[in-house]
Amino acid sequence: MENYLDINRKLWNAKVETHLKSDFYFVDEFLKGRTSLNSIELDLLGDVKDKNILHLQCHFGQDSISLSRLGAKVTGIDLSDKSIEAAKKLAQQCETDTQFLVSDVYDLPNVLHQKFDILYATYGTIGWLPDLQKWAEVIAHFLKPGGQLIFVEFHPVVWMYDDDFTFVKHSYFNNEQIIETNQGTYADPRADLMNEEVSWNHSLSEVFTNLSGEDLLLQNFQEYNWSPYPCFRHIEEVEKGKYQIPQFGNRVPLVYSLVAEKK
Repeated sequence: MENYLDINRKLWNAKVETHLKSDFYFVDEFLKGRTSLNSIELDLLGDVKDKNILHLQCHFGQDSISLSRLGAKVTGIDLSDKSIEAAKKLAQQCETDTQFLVSDVYDLPNVLHQKFDILYATYGTIGWLPDLQKWAEVIAHFLKPGGQLIFVEFHPVVWMYDDDFTFVKHSYFNNEQIIETNQGTYADPRADLMNEEVSWNHSLSEVFTNLSGEDLLLQNFQEYNWSPYPCFRHIEEVEKGKYQIPQFGNRVPLVYSLVAEKK
């Protein structure tokens, strides 16, 4: 039987071509200088000029390149070889010196030998990882003392529901492996794609406990009742660049962010 890494690598490899062509990722505008970074992460990052940044699960590298454009020295990693191939090409087109390499998060200490000022991971990352203790260990391994994790993620409450947000389908807690076959992709629901995926839900307590267990001290934590991405079914733009699920309105958090510092 295939393991989750092989299944999810196939999944993300299959998405790359569709994502590069989608309005969701606005590659033409990106090449002309538009940033892919949202207000949430920009506010948390502050001035990154000359900072060494490690970007985990970077897909095809738009955020990594956007950080390079702000003057940071950036290394992006991703499980998907097709994503990294596209990221290298995009960095070349954008004329940035962003570095990219193919690696699973857990295996990264075996292939990258460097320490960083900032470890950056955003939107739809930890759901692909079964073990947050190992995730926190990797973060602590790569951060310099005083270095920061900048982390923005979809709220675990969102992942409890079915795709139409009509009933609770999954546990809030990480007590099951979720195996699904989905058509299309969040960037283009009508795309001719049908792929199996393996994911896990992670409660906020699981995130906090594992980070603190690695001496990563919480500096900032926020919850947002909107998403900067229209990546869920039936989602509506309520303000420019802010999306909500109509049946939840402004009553449910869709995204959270945190900053943790290495002792």
